[in-house]
Amino acid sequence: MDMVKIKDLAFEYIRRDEEGNVESINRAIDGVNLDVKKGDFIAVLGANGSGKSTLAKHINAILYPTEGTVWVSGLKTSDEENIWEIRESAGMVFQNPDNQIIATVVEEDVGFGPENLGVPTEEIWQRVEDSLRAVDMLEYRSHSPNKLSGGQKQRIAIAGIMAMKPQCIVLDEPTAMLDPDGRKDVISTVHKLNQQDNITVILITHHMDEVIDADKVFVMEKGQVVMEGTPREIFSKVDELKRYRLDVPQVTELAYELRKKGLDIPEGILSVEELVQALDKIRG
Repeated sequence: MDMVKIKDLAFEYIRRDEEGNVESINRAIDGVNLDVKKGDFIAVLGANGSGKSTLAKHINAILYPTEGTVWVSGLKTSDEENIWEIRESAGMVFQNPDNQIIATVVEEDVGFGPENLGVPTEEIWQRVEDSLRAVDMLEYRSHSPNKLSGGQKQRIAIAGIMAMKPQCIVLDEPTAMLDPDGRKDVISTVHKLNQQDNITVILITHHMDEVIDADKVFVMEKGQVVMEGTPREIFSKVDELKRYRLDVPQVTELAYELRKKGLDIPEGILSVEELVQALDKIRG
């Protein structure tokens, strides 16, 4: 069974005046189809306004389809009786961790979600410990979140979702407000959860270097999926990505420019090591 299945999804933001009359309709999602298997690491790319964050909110049943259907763990998100079960299955991490952290002590914040689910106290504390250990933040359990760095706060937000034992974590631009070190820590943590705990990950981002290890990449533009494939397949199409206002990893860009100069370098170079090997092969 698919972890997430999206069929013919469309969503419209409707703006109304004070009398309730429709002033404008913005079709933010337009006919999206997506299948995510259990244990997949999926990345969704897109420039600002492409619809990727709106898509993320459908997987957690924050938004409901205008048209089409979204299933999470086989449950239809538009059925009200499924909401809490869906939100237990698919946890959501937003770009600003301060919007998710509510307690004054780290361990209390991580335990807030399972407490709301009615988990017994003894099990809550075990989940808190396990989750903080999984994101390498156990030593900070008694700290105030206010004294943590942005990257550390985001890892605490991820731990809070993990403590609810979701099968899937949806991350909506989780590194957008972080420095390079914080970004690296958060993405490393997410990969660890995916590989070691088989948690399905759906990463919404516009940072190209965050998706090179994904199983599959979807590119969105004007509410539609316009490209899909492995990272190597996607980054082999540099000109097409640029048409959708997206960059590519620096090493991919360099390899692309060297190919244009006539060097026999494979398309879709993803790492410095791959580029070095390709250049060594040319030199013989």
